[in-house]
Amino acid sequence: MSKAHRPQITIAQETVDHLEALVEGASARMPALADRLLEELSRARILPAARIPADVAGIGSRITWRDETTGHEQTATLVWPEQADIDAGRASVLTPIGVALLGLKAGARFRWETRGGECRDLTVLAVGPGDRPA
Repeated sequence: MSKAHRPQITIAQETVDHLEALVEGASARMPALADRLLEELSRARILPAARIPADVAGIGSRITWRDETTGHEQTATLVWPEQADIDAGRASVLTPIGVALLGLKAGARFRWETRGGECRDLTVLAVGPGDRPA
């Protein structure tokens, strides 16, 4: 998808340093994913956390999205890698879907490439407070 067709993303200033550190740490192990996260950070609107709207996906947000091809809906809470537990519905920001969802607002539609190389359109249905890991 061209940059002009990507939805606007907004990220809290307070999380940018941690995200940049993740990029640095992941660049050798997962260079393509690290590059994608860096690209998303470079195009993001950065605001203080207190000014981020409640319907914008950030760390700790519970996000529901739909695959427009299959109609399948999924929900996960976006978390830091050390808190990730997909069985508990906690998706790491350092995964392809985590990078794709970061900073999106409810209603945003974006193109997603599956692991098999198939392109799908996904729509963010809802963003709210997530279940905090214990």
